[in-house]
Amino acid sequence: MIRAAVLDLDGTLIGRDEKVSARVVAAVGQLCQLIPVSIATGREADHAASYARQLGLSTPQICDGGAAILNPDTEESLWTAPLDPMLARKIVSSLHSNGTAFIATHPEGSVETISDVGDINFIRVSALDMDEVVADRVAAQFGGETDLHLVKVFLPYNGLWAVDFTKLGVDKAAGTRKLAEMIGVDIQDMVAAGDSYNDLPLLKVCGLAIAMGDAPQEIKAEADYVAPPVEEDGLAVAIEEFVLPRV
Repeated sequence: MIRAAVLDLDGTLIGRDEKVSARVVAAVGQLCQLIPVSIATGREADHAASYARQLGLSTPQICDGGAAILNPDTEESLWTAPLDPMLARKIVSSLHSNGTAFIATHPEGSVETISDVGDINFIRVSALDMDEVVADRVAAQFGGETDLHLVKVFLPYNGLWAVDFTKLGVDKAAGTRKLAEMIGVDIQDMVAAGDSYNDLPLLKVCGLAIAMGDAPQEIKAEADYVAPPVEEDGLAVAIEEFVLPRV
């Protein structure tokens, strides 16, 4: 029996236009009347909260690749897993030196320029808007860091790539474990849906997994159900055909 759901944002709830389709809104709305529903996104808190409010979700939401959980109504941080401050500054300085766009988030917001970094304790740093070759190079540069989790992420809204950096052991699965504790649900009674490499730990840790139809084969291999692509309202189909009968 499914007792909670965790849904990726980009490529799952929304496509390139960054909008939730009417059919997906309706399906998620039906589901959240029955069980807690949370977004799990690599984006920052205000993005997660905005989409959660649009969908009528009141459950705590997961953002920053699993490094933070927030109250969607107030955007208050309920839990965070900060990066090592010196390591975060090292990453940001390297990205700045290479001319790579970045966003570094903290519980009160985010910064995108080196002059704003200061002494802030960050929970996530993302290198943004790279072609895949450059993204692989950035990931390799920091692959030897022992206190760092990094993952390459496709950005469906512009067709480019990002590399997300969080504390070692902190990913969407870690955030979902903490969420499960907060809402009093066994993680094996949760269903997850996603489409990209940063969703892989999430799909592995939950009891049931949904992969979107245009996900890489490695993602589909972990799925109990493969939905149509996001452009075909795949998440709505998955909720209607796979999730609701199991709630």
